[in-house]
Amino acid sequence: MASNLHFLIIPLMCPGHLIPMVDMAKLIAQHSVTVTVVITPGNAKRYGAVLHRAIASGLPVKLLQLQFPASDHGLPDGCESVDDLPTFNLTKNFFDALATFQKPLEHVFNNLEPIPSCIISDKHLTWTAEVANKFRIPWVIFDGMSCFTQLATHNLCVSKIHEKLSDFDTLILPGLPDKISMTKAQLPGLFNPGSSAKAKEMLSIRERIREAELEAYGTLINSFDALETRYIDQFRKVKQGRVWCIGPFSNSNKNDLDKAQRGSKDSINNHECMTWLDSQRNRSVIYACLGSLTRLTPLQFIELALGLEDSQFAFILVVKGGSRTEEIEQWLGENGFESRVKGRGVLIRGWASQVLILSHPAVGAFLTHCGWNSTIEGVCAGVPMIAWPQFAEQFFNERLVVQVLGTGVGVGAQRVMHLDDDNRDAIQVKRGDVCKAVKMVMDEGREGEERREKAKYLKQMAAKTLEEEGSSQLNLKLFIEEIRLHTHKGQLVG
Repeated sequence: MASNLHFLIIPLMCPGHLIPMVDMAKLIAQHSVTVTVVITPGNAKRYGAVLHRAIASGLPVKLLQLQFPASDHGLPDGCESVDDLPTFNLTKNFFDALATFQKPLEHVFNNLEPIPSCIISDKHLTWTAEVANKFRIPWVIFDGMSCFTQLATHNLCVSKIHEKLSDFDTLILPGLPDKISMTKAQLPGLFNPGSSAKAKEMLSIRERIREAELEAYGTLINSFDALETRYIDQFRKVKQGRVWCIGPFSNSNKNDLDKAQRGSKDSINNHECMTWLDSQRNRSVIYACLGSLTRLTPLQFIELALGLEDSQFAFILVVKGGSRTEEIEQWLGENGFESRVKGRGVLIRGWASQVLILSHPAVGAFLTHCGWNSTIEGVCAGVPMIAWPQFAEQFFNERLVVQVLGTGVGVGAQRVMHLDDDNRDAIQVKRGDVCKAVKMVMDEGREGEERREKAKYLKQMAAKTLEEEGSSQLNLKLFIEEIRLHTHKGQLVG
């Protein structure tokens, strides 16, 4: 029995990190393990509906709310999530504020019941390792990335082949099961930090995170065995077997309300969007969303919007401009774009209920930034993808989707766009590139049909893996048993 186990889950306060960890908490709690999620009051409101439904259903899920000291670290009041930052130049301030959670967490630790058996932390919160060490429990990291990315990152850190290259030199990623080429400019910030004023500071943070994660007891991954089998096998060898693929987390949301409120309260935009989708033909709509953090410059947004218009396909476009939203809205108003595409194009401003939209039969393709959450949500929905990577490890995910899985096409992006680089006025991808990629992925010919068949197969595999005898359920049971044995052994020693 696992009923005396208690897992303390500490997410990074950012949608792409918090959402999967909330899903993970529910999955673990289904195995009679008490789970406490550390969260701030603002995020508790934002994600509370889904969590409180889980608690009301009888799952042993608890919330530990800690006050977020935004103003003490030069952040606006109420800024409790990375996507609330007015500028990504304040990222270090945000991480410094999160690190202040260490003392209050240690203060209440022994009052938690039962006493926590392990900490599952977002890998970016390195201070959580010190908490785990202090209380002599395993520090398990959640890494919201694929095993493809993990293996590629490990091999680059070991080989250092990127260090002698200039930005647009091509390299073959070392030690992978498939021959995958990239340029240095497409690598994540750990290998390609950029040249902004904050670049050195961010590189230092990334290096500390990398150093800390090497000491973790084990790693939990939001993936599943059938998706990237050879990459998982090799990464497990690197980590002496302590890698547990227990996803896809988004498939744990079975009802439409959980899907709609996953990440934020549902908005009127989404109700209207679903009604519109009901009126469209099956597999006829492009859903275009570049994630919660991507902020296209107005010039680049215009190219995306016009490319979708030129394609002649129906589409949903999620509009996010951050500090440049006013300029984007001005163009939308002056250009007449919305009136021209009325009936054929829908614009969502703010949060989009992505899992709900992707699961609608009218959606035929997903234009995505290739963040891992979005990538795996696209896989679970069984839709081909148009890959437009933006930052972090997203070019790795593009290669996985396009070259390894064969379920997508690239839009032609050439380099990572660092979040802390505010001078991003250049246009990387033109309207013609967008239009061409859309037509390619929606093609009714043999290549298009093959992509759809592969996407359909992966959807079926994703559905099976969280069933009772599925690989992810088995991996989760193995992980829980590992912690149970470790806890029992520690009690005997103590």
